[in-house]
Amino acid sequence: MPTTLVLGASGQIGRFLVPRLLHGGHRVIALSRQAHAEAHGNLEWRQGDLFAAMPAMPQLDAVYSLGPLDGFSAWLERTALQGRPRIVAIGSMSAVSKQDSTDPAERALAATLQAAERRLIASAERNGLAWTLLRPTLIYGAGIDRSLSLIARRASRWRLFPRLLGATGLRQPVHAEDLAEACIARASATNSNRVFDLGGGERLTVSAMLARVHASLPRFALGVPLPIAAAGVALACARLHPRWRGIHYGALARLREDLVAEDSAAREQFGWSPRPFAPIPATWQIQPPP
Repeated sequence: MPTTLVLGASGQIGRFLVPRLLHGGHRVIALSRQAHAEAHGNLEWRQGDLFAAMPAMPQLDAVYSLGPLDGFSAWLERTALQGRPRIVAIGSMSAVSKQDSTDPAERALAATLQAAERRLIASAERNGLAWTLLRPTLIYGAGIDRSLSLIARRASRWRLFPRLLGATGLRQPVHAEDLAEACIARASATNSNRVFDLGGGERLTVSAMLARVHASLPRFALGVPLPIAAAGVALACARLHPRWRGIHYGALARLREDLVAEDSAAREQFGWSPRPFAPIPATWQIQPPP
C-alpha cells in the first residue's frame, strides 16, 4: 500500500484529492495545524506547521503540497525525507501574472512565489526527487475560495449582485476537482521535473464569468450595474474594514487584463481536459473536509 503525504488536505483541492487517494488504495497522512480525528481507516491526521514544528514522517511514496508553497519549499529544504517520494506541488499563476503589477504588495507576492518555486526545485533535484509544479488560475468548486464562492455567498445573503461594466479581461476558472485529478496524474507520470500552467476549460470575460455566477445562485439576487470607476470607490470604502484590507487596488486594474494559462503542454503531456465553467447552485456549497 503506497504511503502518501498530503499538505493542505482540508483546502480546496485536498477535499477532492484525499477521497480519491483513499479509494485508490493509498495510506494517506494528512497534515493540519489543528488536531483531527481519523475519518477513515487509511487516513491519518498529523498535527504540524510547515513554518514551525513538523512531525516525523515514515517512508513516503508521494508528497502532495496543496498549501502555501513558501512553507513547503522551506520544509523540503531542511528535511531529509525517507525514500524517494514523488513531489507534486500546487503553486499559482500569480507568480507570473502579478510580477509586473502596479501594486507593490502584488509584486511582492509574485516574488515570494517565484523564490519558493526555485527553492522547491533546487531541493528536489539535490535529493534526486521527481517533481512537478502546477500553477493553476482562479480555483473554485469546493465552496471555500475567497473569490467566486465569496461573491456568490454575499450576493445570496444581500440579494444584490454586482454587474461589473467594462470588465473585459479574460479569465479561465478551474475546478478544484480537476486539479485533484491532475495531481494524481502527475504523481505517476514518467516525464517529471516540469512546470505546468493550468487553466479551466473555458476562457471568458470577467463580466461573462460573473454573469454565470449570478445565474447559478440558489436564490434571486438583483443585478446592480457597477462601472469599474464606481467599484474603485467601493473598494476604498471596503478597505476601511479590517476584513477587507487584504484586497489590493491591483485587482481593479486587472479587470481589463487577461489572466489565462497557456496549458497546451499539460493537454499534450498528461491529457489535461478541464471542464468548462458551468456553475450550478451546488457549486457554491461547502464541500466537507476529508
